[in-house]
Amino acid sequence: MIKAIDSLNVLFSGQIVGRLIIAPDGLALFEYNYDWLKTGFSISPFYLPLKQGTFTAKQKPFGGLFGIFNDSLPDGWGNLLIDRLLKKHGINPNSISFIERLSIVGNNGLGALSYKPENYFKSLIDSNDIEFLSSEVTKILNEQETENIELLYNKNCSSGGARPKVFLKIKDDNWLIKFPNSHDSNEIGKIEYEYSIIAKKCGIEMPETKIFEGNFFGVKRFDIIGKEKIHVHSVAGLLYADFRLPSLDYIELGKATWTLTHNFKEVEKLFRLMVFNVLAGNKDDHSKNFSFIYENNNWKLSPAYDLTPSYGFNNNHSTTIAGQGNPTKKDIFEVSIQLGINKKNSELIFDEVFENCKPILVADFL
Repeated sequence: MIKAIDSLNVLFSGQIVGRLIIAPDGLALFEYNYDWLKTGFSISPFYLPLKQGTFTAKQKPFGGLFGIFNDSLPDGWGNLLIDRLLKKHGINPNSISFIERLSIVGNNGLGALSYKPENYFKSLIDSNDIEFLSSEVTKILNEQETENIELLYNKNCSSGGARPKVFLKIKDDNWLIKFPNSHDSNEIGKIEYEYSIIAKKCGIEMPETKIFEGNFFGVKRFDIIGKEKIHVHSVAGLLYADFRLPSLDYIELGKATWTLTHNFKEVEKLFRLMVFNVLAGNKDDHSKNFSFIYENNNWKLSPAYDLTPSYGFNNNHSTTIAGQGNPTKKDIFEVSIQLGINKKNSELIFDEVFENCKPILVADFL
């Protein structure tokens, strides 16, 4: 059974960051711990600045939860697993609050934050066999019964996205491995791998990627370096930008990048990624597919992820380019103008990405 919980301690590397509770009106309240105020940092600079007092979350877009903590919750495939798991144990998923869902995430979420007290479901077995895990995933997709729902959830934890995935530790390295969903072709793993290789040639920072047996795409996790967990904050959670709807423009995202990082190289890094997304047809560039990491007392863009050909919303980019869902070359350079990137640098970036994107080019801007 799930222990009824209405408050949680939020921790970072074992240190208490603060206290999270649910108010009578259903909104989350958060207050930083006194010691964290002296030695820590703002875990969400735009909505939870590092100062004394109680913060109250907004109702939208995260149902009364703060964006940074919503980042810890699963969506898509992860939600499907946890709901199936709760039902298996006789619990109505709609009866579980976001506080209780965070307690199930516990210490196993993406990034460095963890939550106590924990609720967890113990798996009777453990397995890193990718083919076995894939077969169990297929059962879920086909709405078949499986005795290993706890295993799949514990291997997935709080990852987002629609495609099934697992976290595996392989030879001391932490990997995220994706499986096709019911709408994907069997080649989707190879396609994402090809995109990752081309993205790196375009000068885009990405973690190590590889194809595992069975043609499953794997990417090394950037939120764990050795035994250290790295603080990660999605743009959706940072800006309260609803990832389910078009709610963002690259100009707005670039300005937020500058405000957060104070590093113009990070703004240029974002522009390069935008050019790649346009030329390579990655239109599923919603606000959860961009993140920032906090490392060495500085914020910076995370390595890129989820780069695949996709249709977005009505075949438009989820994040617009100077207001356009299907941009022209002029729109691309309008973004660079608005972000203060000089003409020479923006043209060099565009030309480099264009040249390396030719094997997957879906948009002709000549």
